[in-house]
Parts: sequence; C-alpha cells; structure tokens
Amino acid sequence: MLYLDTAATSPVRREVLEAMWPYMTQEFGNAASHHEAGRRALAGLDRARETVAAVLNCRPAEVIFTSGGTEADNLAVKGIALGRRDRDPALRHVVTSAVEHHAVLDSARDLARWDGFEATELGVSGEGLVDPGTLAGAVRPDTAVVSVMYANNETGAVQEIADMAAVARARNVPFHTDAVQAAGSLDLDVQALHVAALSLAGHKIGAPKGVGVLYLRRGTPLRPLLSGGGHERGRRSGTSDVAGAVGLATALRIAAEERESRTARVAAQRDRLIGGILSAVPSAILTGPDPRRAPGSRLPGNASFCFPGVNGETVLVDLEARGLLVSSGSACSAGDTEPSHVLTAMGFPPEVATTAVRFTLPADITEQQVDAVVEATRDVVGRLNGRNT
Repeated sequence: MLYLDTAATSPVRREVLEAMWPYMTQEFGNAASHHEAGRRALAGLDRARETVAAVLNCRPAEVIFTSGGTEADNLAVKGIALGRRDRDPALRHVVTSAVEHHAVLDSARDLARWDGFEATELGVSGEGLVDPGTLAGAVRPDTAVVSVMYANNETGAVQEIADMAAVARARNVPFHTDAVQAAGSLDLDVQALHVAALSLAGHKIGAPKGVGVLYLRRGTPLRPLLSGGGHERGRRSGTSDVAGAVGLATALRIAAEERESRTARVAAQRDRLIGGILSAVPSAILTGPDPRRAPGSRLPGNASFCFPGVNGETVLVDLEARGLLVSSGSACSAGDTEPSHVLTAMGFPPEVATTAVRFTLPADITEQQVDAVVEATRDVVGRLNGRNT
C-alpha cells in the first residue's frame, strides 16, 4: 500500500516514541504532584513547553497543551470570545472564513446559537483564498475574535495570515489561526505572523493522536472551557499528558529542522503529480491554487482534484484496490454524504464537489511512485467515465 493521506494523519516517528518512552514507564508521575516522581514529570513537561516555544518564537508560558487540534480551536475561538465579552459585554461578534475546519466553524456557530454572538463567515475566491481587504470590512467595533486557518486541509490553499492578522491587530482584535495543516510545511513564527493564538495537532507531524497545542499571546483574555484542577495556569484543566507533550515537542522540533529540505523535495513531486493528472485525465479540475503558477500558494504535499462525472468515494475505493490510499476530502467529514463545504464555498456546484479526491504525499515519495499514481488515476477515472456514458 502507498499511503497518500498524510493530511489525515501521519505515522509516529521513532525518535518521538523514544522520547516519550521514559514518561510512559519509569517517569510516570503526575506533574502536579509535590514529590520526586511528580517533580521529574514536571521537568519533562517544562522542557517540552520550552521546545514548543522555541519553534513558535514565544514564551513558554504562552504554550497550552491540549488533547488535539479540535480542542485547541475550540478553546481559542470560544475561550477568547467569551473571555473578551466577560470584560466588555458589548463584544458579541466573531469572524471566520467559509472554508474553515469544522472545529472553528462550529465553534463560531455555537457561540451564535448558545451565547448571543453574531458570526460572520468570510467568502473566498475560486482558489479558496480570503481577501485581506474583505476581512478589513468585516471587523467591527464589537468583534471579539477573528479566526482564519493558515492552510486548508482539503485544498492546501495557504492564506495570507500575516496580512490578515495585522488588520485585526490594528483594530485591537485577537486573531487566531488554525495551523494544524501548516505545521511541518510553513513557518510558525507567531511574531512574524502577528497572531494572538495558533493551534497545532501532534498527529499531523509524527506525534501520537490525542495531543495538541494552543499558543496564546500573553494578556489575551480567555475563559477556560474545562473546569477542574486549574492545570496549564488555569487555562485548561486536566492531568497533564506528559508523554504526549514530550512527543509533540519532539516531533515539532524535528519538523522545523527538516522543513526546508523536506518541503522542496515534496513540492517537486506534488507538481509532478498535478501536471501528470491534469494531462492524463482531461476532465480533471485542480481544486485550490496552482503552485506551478503561484509558488508558495499551496501546501507542498497537497494535490486535490474534482473528476466531474464520477463519484469521489468510488475513485477512492478503486484506487485502494490498486494499493493507493487517498481521501475523498477531509478525514473529519468521512462518511458525510453532503458535498464539501470548502468546495461549495469556492463556487463548485454540489454535483461536482462530490467528485473530489485528495492526494497528500509522504516525504519519501519517489518519481516512480508519482507516475504510478497518475497511471492508476487515469485508468480508474477513465473506466468510471466509460461506465457512466
């Protein structure tokens, strides 16, 4: 099997397992316990926090460990909005984009449904990009938080986060970005990005599932979503997963060290795949920006297409029969019969959006493997189109 779904998850790296192992065995103490075992666990947790802070260019105290990207997104959008409204009851507006992961979209919609907020969802271009000028027109005096993702999980589209965050910051509105897909591929320097909050998930970069991070700029109001023992400086209660934090920190450090060489190598194979499929399958439509015309506009390992006339799930099944594991869209929406909200927001008709297939490439993919993927896709889509005529 050739695994082409790295946007959904990635295997745990050996270096990460080795770093975690002591905290899953002899150093099993609770980091909140005031004895030697607890102090050793706390020391490991503190080192993990410092490692993450070094990659993000922030203070260790601004790093909050969570159970994953979904919790980090919820804590950022809901926690900041509610925290700011606690200080100023007039703040009852949140801004997101129409192509966000559901962890952000549904958080904003929950605020509107249950807490009296108004949610604005910014439209996007046909390539899935938000115009920073559109954001400038959407931010209001009562806006509590803005959240726009760094890179899209379905199309790989990279947003102009620094420009949009600067717009929000000039209006004293905290800006959050979901950087779950960006980690390992894009610069995560929160100072250069001008963001007040940034979310990460460990399992996208070689750490285990079930651990994430929220960077929160010092002084940003936050209402905790979990009550309990007041862990993470009172911002996220729950016994600390020291092993998970160590694993995430290790994976993030390695991803940062390897980023430049890895992204160049994978981007070349992505471009080969895009060019190959568009040439071999005349009906194929690239979704998202074309990086061959606009370098840097798309994640290096992401190539996604619509194949009008065939069902994306059927293409997925038939490619798996040929030993290729791909996705028909976001793994978080697997089994959903509705067309992708990302593609419909980009202007794709629902009947075309349901034909989407996403290829997200591993770092070690070869030219020969890419060519085999192109050939298999050509054969599968051609056969399915023939059956439909």
